[in-house]
Amino acid sequence: MSNVYRSAWTILFFFAFLIQNNTLASELPVPAAPKVSAKSYILQDYASGNILAQNNASSRVEPASITKLMSAYVIFGEIQAGRLKLTDEVIISKKAWRMPGSRTFVEVNSKVPVEILLKGIIVQSGNDATVALAEHVAGSEDTFVSLMNQYAQKMGMSGTHFANSTGLPDPQHYSTAQDIATLSRYVIREHPEFYKYYAMKKFVYNGIPQYNRNKLLWRDKSVDGIKTGHTDSAGYCLASSAKRDDMRLIAVVLGDRSEEARANSSRALLNYGFRFFEGRKLYKAGQTLKNIRVWKGELENLALGLSEDLHITYPSGSYKKLKATIDIRPDITAPVTKGQQLGTLNISLDNAIIAEAPMVALQAVAEGGLWSRSIDGIKLWFK
Repeated sequence: MSNVYRSAWTILFFFAFLIQNNTLASELPVPAAPKVSAKSYILQDYASGNILAQNNASSRVEPASITKLMSAYVIFGEIQAGRLKLTDEVIISKKAWRMPGSRTFVEVNSKVPVEILLKGIIVQSGNDATVALAEHVAGSEDTFVSLMNQYAQKMGMSGTHFANSTGLPDPQHYSTAQDIATLSRYVIREHPEFYKYYAMKKFVYNGIPQYNRNKLLWRDKSVDGIKTGHTDSAGYCLASSAKRDDMRLIAVVLGDRSEEARANSSRALLNYGFRFFEGRKLYKAGQTLKNIRVWKGELENLALGLSEDLHITYPSGSYKKLKATIDIRPDITAPVTKGQQLGTLNISLDNAIIAEAPMVALQAVAEGGLWSRSIDGIKLWFK
């Protein structure tokens, strides 16, 4: 038999689920995304990763202090691995103390706890705090930057290269709106215990109040991050995230014309996404979606499902129009390993596929005995 996939099988219980949960309003037409003043931008659904709007999202630009999102990510990883503690004290070097730009106002040769410096990076965007922690973690800022680039490569941030930990201008320091959205998803997903810092409007160190420059934290209660950036050459930048009900969106705007403009651009994109799109988790990892016949194995039936939760994003009101189909490889024969891909789940809307995921074996099936293999061989011959 050919390995060509069989005709798609419709998942009947999926439609029953649609009918049971049909509480959505009528379908809304999706207009073009609002025009904003940023040079490049992207709007992405956090759970599914679907891009809802973009412009020049893969263009390399200066990320300014949004760079510190990666600096903090590296530090979060060190804490998570047990190599660093929030209570550890960091000695502030002359280099850190002399850093230009935004400051946390730490004093040279003073000892400052890691947690204070983290807040200085996240809330105040302090260059001094960033370099101090970079030196403490890796011995030097240059070595720390190499870690940043290694993480960027692992995340698939192909349009990014870091030359420093702070975001100060450098010809070899660049990123893209798409890459920053990718990094934002990693931070939110892998470090929720630290992501809450990005919602802080201010903190006080050494008697000096320090305020978050993300104006959306004051204007929209659904916004809980993420990071601002600005230099004369980069313009005004903002990576923001908001959660309304069960849906979280990420917006990245780069190269905007003012602090007010970047806030307005970001809010316009977020409001557009929440107004015209919906998202939900369709299936859980490990959930049985179909049982299939296995030939020449110890078991005749095998459960198929997904190895990861499946999240989708779709135009508001169109949920009842979604269709789910499964393509299965013909004549599956043992042995089958757990997690082996045997087909594909497709989710379509108006005959266009909007999501797909590999269908995998939820259990292993060993090869059967000589008698069962022989009988199944005969059945397959006449099949």
